[in-house]
Amino acid sequence: MKIHVGSQNEVKIQAVTEVVAGYSLFKDAEIASVAVNIELFGHPKDLEAVVEGAIARAQEAFPGCDYSFGIEGGLMSVPRSKTGYMEVTACAIYDGKEVHLGLSPAFEWPKQVVQLIFKGLDGSQALREAGITVHPKIGTAKGGIWHLTEGRMDRKEYTRAAIVMALIHLEHPEYF
Repeated sequence: MKIHVGSQNEVKIQAVTEVVAGYSLFKDAEIASVAVNIELFGHPKDLEAVVEGAIARAQEAFPGCDYSFGIEGGLMSVPRSKTGYMEVTACAIYDGKEVHLGLSPAFEWPKQVVQLIFKGLDGSQALREAGITVHPKIGTAKGGIWHLTEGRMDRKEYTRAAIVMALIHLEHPEYF
């Protein structure tokens, strides 16, 4: 069985690799990273854009495999949150016919980070500009969540949650 991950971000690839290793459906799966045509900079600013980004990554990475995984993070509007928005990650698994979706937990960025994202910066750029990190591309490392949770959660763990949620569809097709 072949699985493609629509990203060259090692955190996303490792998250998929680690999660699918625990599923008999994916026994002996070969996992490959696939470069997909996405915007170099930008940050989805609503849940629809986050989900559509994950689906686009999965569908673009699909040729030549049995399953493809697309992972996209971004903002979603959340009533009563301090900034009005929370960061969430979507995982889309594509099997050539259907898309299976899952979401991660959500968390709130500092107000300044949200403002910078709405000015056109991506998450890594906004976190640097806000003085939270000096890492050039924190989303390819521990992630902003690692800083905000004082190391209690990193981006890989956060991403793994979205993957596990999407895999519910494949484990229990009788419900869907």
